[in-house]
Amino acid sequence: MDKNLHTLQTTLKNFLLAHNSYLIQAFIVIFGSLIIDYVQKKILKRLQLRLEKTKNKWDDAVVGAISKPISVIIWAAGISLASEIIQKATKAVIFSAVKPVRDTIIIAALAWFLIRLINNIEKTYIAKEKDVVDHTTVDAISKLLRISVFITASLVALQTLGYSVSGVLAFGGIGGIAIGFAAKDLLANFFGGLTIYLDRPFAVGDWVRSPDREIEGVVEKIGWRLTRLRTFDKRPLYVPNSIFTTIAVENPSRMHNRRIYETIGIRYDDAAKVEPVIHKVKEMLMNHPEIDTRQTLIVNFNAFAPSSLDFFVYTFTKTTNWIHFHEVKQDVLLQIINIVENEGAEMAFPTSTIHLAESPEKEMLGHPRDKN
Repeated sequence: MDKNLHTLQTTLKNFLLAHNSYLIQAFIVIFGSLIIDYVQKKILKRLQLRLEKTKNKWDDAVVGAISKPISVIIWAAGISLASEIIQKATKAVIFSAVKPVRDTIIIAALAWFLIRLINNIEKTYIAKEKDVVDHTTVDAISKLLRISVFITASLVALQTLGYSVSGVLAFGGIGGIAIGFAAKDLLANFFGGLTIYLDRPFAVGDWVRSPDREIEGVVEKIGWRLTRLRTFDKRPLYVPNSIFTTIAVENPSRMHNRRIYETIGIRYDDAAKVEPVIHKVKEMLMNHPEIDTRQTLIVNFNAFAPSSLDFFVYTFTKTTNWIHFHEVKQDVLLQIINIVENEGAEMAFPTSTIHLAESPEKEMLGHPRDKN
């Protein structure tokens, strides 16, 4: 009996030693992954702090994008190695799926790194070139790059998992036709947004309006399906991108000048003073610091109106700012009033003259022969 007990103890001891061997190896691998991840985080953190002090911001974008994805790769590799150790010892079938899952996670981590890098580069470029950068173009390019990374990573992951990419592409072509018919409005909005990005009729921050539709406001965001405007009463206006391919769009934000076009009337009693008034007004506009004399400038007698002699002023301001434009226009109109008054004339206003005819009896009574 002592011999049997000794044999049982020996067998149990050997079993525990054998199992402890691969468990210890797996623990060492996991612990090593923890140490490596901790060290790389410390190194990247110190590197990022040092790079933030330099003038070059592009290296900051790379370091900021790689920190989290590299942790995922380290842990995926570590867990995969530990699983292989356990699989060799236990011959468990479930661990055979670890390798393709590990490859898929690494592909996803690399795609995540590229997407984070694109986002960081976009922010860095906008911040560095904020005075000359076209936000709409940068946003469009970054979106296209992110979509390209996502599609490529998805296809590579499917190939890694054992699916035929050619079959997926063929299915996608047939499915694309069906989706095209079912979601034609969505696709129309997508291509409408692509047209906006390529043609750039407006950009974020522009004031736009359409004479064909009741659409007017400041562009806040250009999405792939919708463009968000902020109207002048501060309400958000969401316009499907396909609308912009079928309507005319005005972009007042890209005007070079703003126009002053006013008609001024002088009384008929001051007809002799119209010419000197016109001469003085034109001279005033030519010397005005806010008037762009390189553009069309006209001050001419225009019409015999029912109650006035009309001349018109047609000129352009240097500013395109809406508020400053009205200040300039106000100054021009007030100076025109002063010129008219200084010339001894008066501004006309609607008047009516009534001629009363005398009665025949009154005319006879008032005749000299009737008194004799």
